[in-house]
This record gives sequence, C-alpha cells and structure tokens, in this order.
Amino acid sequence: MNQVLWSDFIDPILLSLKVAVVSSIFVLLLGGCCAWWMSRKAFRGKIFLETSILLPLVLPPTVVGFILLIILGKRSWFGQAMTYLFDQSIIFTWGAAVIASIVVAFPLVYQTMKVGFASMDTKLEDAARSMGASEWQVLRYITIPLARRSVAAAYILGFARGLGEFGATLMIAGNIPHKTQTLPTAIYLAVESGNQTLAWCWVATITIISFALLLIVNRRGKD
Repeated sequence: MNQVLWSDFIDPILLSLKVAVVSSIFVLLLGGCCAWWMSRKAFRGKIFLETSILLPLVLPPTVVGFILLIILGKRSWFGQAMTYLFDQSIIFTWGAAVIASIVVAFPLVYQTMKVGFASMDTKLEDAARSMGASEWQVLRYITIPLARRSVAAAYILGFARGLGEFGATLMIAGNIPHKTQTLPTAIYLAVESGNQTLAWCWVATITIISFALLLIVNRRGKD
C-alpha cells in the first residue's frame, strides 16, 4: 500500500478516535453532572425535562443533525458567536463532529450514570455531610467512588457511541477526506464508490474496536 492509500486508510481512523476521545470526555462531565442533579432533586416538570434529555436516543440521527445544523448555522446567534470567536463557521469542521457525537451520546451516558447514582445508599452521603464534608468532598470521596462502575461504563459507551456516529455527523460535519471524514462516513463513501476492499478494512477496524470496548464493559460489570 503506497503512501497515498495508507493516508486514505488511516486518516478516518485517527479522526474517529480523536472525535471519540474529545466528545466522550465532554459528555461524561456534562452527563455526570446532569445525572447526579436529576437523581438527587425532585421538582415540578422533571419528567418532561428528562424526556427531552433522552429524546436524541430515539430521534433519527438525521433529525438531530438537521436541528444542530440550524443551531450552529451562520444565521443563528450561536453560530454567529462561534464564527466570531474562532473566525470561521464550526459547520464542516471536526469540531462539528465532536458536537454531534456529544449530543447523540449524551442520553446513553446520562441514563447509565443516573442508574448508578440512584442505586447508591444516600445515607453514606448524608453521614459525610454531617461530619462537615463539603458537597465537592462528598462527590469526590463518596459518590464517584461508589458509582465508579457506572461512571466507567458510561464513559466507554459514550466513547463507542461517538466512534460510530454517522447521521448527525454527516449532516453538520460532512464527509471531507482528510478533514471531517470519520470511519462511518468513510465506509459509506467507500461502498458508494464500489471500493469493497477499503470498506471491509474499515469495517474490520471499527468492529474490532467496538468489540474490545463492549468486552471491557462486560468484564467490569462482572467484577
């Protein structure tokens, strides 16, 4: 395989891993904060808020991508602010792929971590508070260690979801070789162009990575 073909093969893999790493970190922090707050608070309209949070889990990815395209586009105030800050539109950049991955992975990460937080014995947290621990200390030394399995599973699932994201990514990041082309979009293009060999190589790569991630989740669940 010459240098050009090797670059064509490896670039989508590296970009997909880059997007998955960055998006999984952000979605773990955002999803963890939201899951902790929702598992500890009761308020009017909570069920509607939670339904909205989980909505990207059931919506077609193209619908999510279209909504993001409207929100991030140059005609929206948010899109204009991003263009002003970064001197370019975020649409059709790898950052757009990160945002798409965060949005589609968020419900999965949120739900996984919420189950972990909800299954904890809150008396341990209350005992720590009664001994003078701050909320940050309770979270750091009690809540997170007790929910570490859920946190680890949420991160791995978020990473895997970001790695395999296709529809929303294609809508707002496009499929630009060596720039925004991730593994799923690269496979789509290879199949469309009739390059079965390259498509099979990418399919094997993403299958091996996904299998390894699920194996880690299952092993940790049995520990």
